[in-house]
Parts: sequence; C-alpha cells; structure tokens
Amino acid sequence: MRSESYWLDTAPVFTGAQTGALPARVDVIVVGGGFTGLSAARALALKGASVAVLEAGRVVGEASGRNGGHCNTGVAQDYSSLVASLGAEQARAYYRAYESAVQSVVTLVEQERIACDFRRSGKLKLAAKPQHYEGLARTCELIRREVDSEVELLSAAQVRAEVDSAEFHGGLLQRNGMQMHVGRFGVGLAEAAARHGALIYQQTTVQGWKAEGNGYRVDTSRGSLLAGQVLLATGACQHGGLGWYRRRIVPVGSFIVATEVLPDALLDRLLPERRSYVTSRMIGNYFRITPDNRLLFGGRARFAMSGGNSDAKSGKVLQAAMARMFPQLAEVRTDYCWGGLVDMTADRLPRAGQHGGIYHSMGYSGHGVQMSVHMGQVMAEVMDGKVEANPWGDLEWPAIPGHFGKPWFLPAVGLYYRLQDYLH
Repeated sequence: MRSESYWLDTAPVFTGAQTGALPARVDVIVVGGGFTGLSAARALALKGASVAVLEAGRVVGEASGRNGGHCNTGVAQDYSSLVASLGAEQARAYYRAYESAVQSVVTLVEQERIACDFRRSGKLKLAAKPQHYEGLARTCELIRREVDSEVELLSAAQVRAEVDSAEFHGGLLQRNGMQMHVGRFGVGLAEAAARHGALIYQQTTVQGWKAEGNGYRVDTSRGSLLAGQVLLATGACQHGGLGWYRRRIVPVGSFIVATEVLPDALLDRLLPERRSYVTSRMIGNYFRITPDNRLLFGGRARFAMSGGNSDAKSGKVLQAAMARMFPQLAEVRTDYCWGGLVDMTADRLPRAGQHGGIYHSMGYSGHGVQMSVHMGQVMAEVMDGKVEANPWGDLEWPAIPGHFGKPWFLPAVGLYYRLQDYLH
C-alpha cells in the first residue's frame, strides 16, 4: 500500500517550472502553487501582469492534489442552516457562488483543453439515519423553492438502486456536479499558467515579507524579490510568516484510501451511476470511482493532523468503514492511503480579501476543488480593482478563541462530533 496520493502518483510531470534565479521584481507574487494560486497566476498573466508563483514543494502537492476529486455545487454548511443564520438572500448568493465556481472549472478545462478525465456526474448526499432523510427532505424543498429547481430527493429504494449498500435511507441528488482527476487537472492548470507567461518556482519556501517602496519585498529560501502586489493562496500551510491566518484557520486532517483496480461488472453492481457520494454524518465518508476503476473512499476518520503514522491509522479506520458499507469489498486490496489538511474556518465559509495590504483567498473548508479555481480568477479581478467581484468580501474574520495555530483541541472536537452522530 503506497502512502502517497493516488492523484499525485498518477499525474504527469510538470514541465513548465522555472529552474533559474528569481527575478528581481514582478508585478504580482502568488504564494502557493495549488488551485487558487495557479488559477490566479493564469488569470493575472492573461491580463498582462508579470507573475511569480512561489511553491514550497511541488505544484498541487498539498490540498489540491490530496482531495476526493469532487467538484459540486453546495456550501459546506447545510443550506437550511445557512438560511437560518444569514437569511435567504445571502444564502442564495453563496449557493450561486458555488454554482459559478463549478462553471469556472468547466470553462477553464474547455479553454485550456486540459486532459483530466472530466465528466458530469452529480453529487448524491446519502441519509445515514431515518431522521437525516427527514432533514434532507426539508433541505431539498427549500433549495428547490429558493435557488435550484434541479435538486431531487431520492427514496431509500432509489438510492439502493444506485448504491449497493443497506446503510442508507434515501438521499439528496444535486445534478450540477463534476468529477476529474485532480492531479492531471492541477498539472494542466500549471502548464496553462506557464504557457501564458507566469513564472512558477517549485521548492521555494516563502519566509516572510515586508512593505518596501510601493510594494513588498518577499524573502524566500532562494533569495528575495520585489512585487507591487502579493496574494497568499496557502490554505492550511504550516510554515512561513502566516501567524495571523493560522489563528483563523483550523487545519483538519482528511484521509483517503484507494482500492486496487476493480472489474467493470463489480462496479456496475456497486455504483452503476458512478456519481460523487457523501454521507450525512458529521464524521462521515465520501467516495467515488476513479478513472481507472478504483474505489476512492475518504473521510475525517480521526481528528488528527495528517502525516506518517496518522495517515496509516486513519487508513485502517477507512478500510473498516468501507467494508461495513460494502461487504462485497471486504477482501479487496488497498493500493493507496494518504492524508491532507483541510483549511477549516469557524463558520465553514471561505475568506478572501486583504489584510495589511496583502491579498488572500483560503478557508474553503472541504469544498475547495471548485471554489479555489473560481477564487483564483476572482482575486485576479479584485487585484485589478474590481473589489465587487469577491462574493466573500463582506465577511468578518475574527480569530478563533484559544487557537494560536496548532489545533490542540481537535481530539475534543472529534469526541463532540461523534456524540452528535450518536445522538442525532
């Protein structure tokens, strides 16, 4: 079993990286070579700006290349909860921002002709308990009335016809959903950004920055350079001068296993529609079929940081959960097990804007595949003076009380969520 991301292991090699010295000055420095940073770099380069992307590791090597490969409409919160907390108008605006984000991915794949096994699939949220189905029914009615007439409530029998498991009591189907090979997409996006003129530096860690003249001097492991603007697209990054952001983001481990290649006949019985699936528990699971017929099965598994033994322990939890859900896979070999960090905000809504003159976009809270790509393009507009393009610009972002960067409270949060799953 390989302790690396299936997506990264099967992605092509990025050929557009810079190998020489850093330039003395560029118009924009983008910190982070994930989907947000690469999307922003491409959009800024297309506007004629000189752009340098500084990535501490490899492009899309962190959250962008370690997720479930789901690209769907749907905010991280339950929609009815969002309406209750923010009001119908604001909830509609945020839901439509995610609709726009899905379309941004579609458009970019088509424009740049990125070969990433892109297909329209939809997302099915599965009710793990009868009372969860009742909640999905209320949410479905509200979404259909307020914002999306295409959603559909499926009965337990309808769900069983497309998910060969006895665990579920119905589901909520959202049709505006896509799947793709995120490793191939990410490398294709990086190649596109480089093709349009962005300079992309891998293995280049940003160590800090300070205002200088009409811009900023950014210090890195390869030297320093000047820029008129800086965009932080760092997600849950745990190094560099990001203390202000770390107090506002909780890095939560998310873990995934991928099986050996499975026969078509088995998958036709198991998941004939081959959608993206997510369960309704607070500590739930998500799963889908990969382009080469593996079952990819993920979830929080354990409330711990990703890395080393933590990934391996979480993999065993996921293997057991997969076997309970699909007993027919109990003897199937697991080929991959990996983890990554999700950049969670307290309210699970993204944050984008400026702090101290430095631009940022992050905090996608587990729904980043589509929103990161979209917000990269949005931030290019914002940095070009179109501040109104930012759907999250009016959100305040207070520090999380008692949180100073290291999430010491994760085990307690995990116990709380497990109790909620037991009680509700």
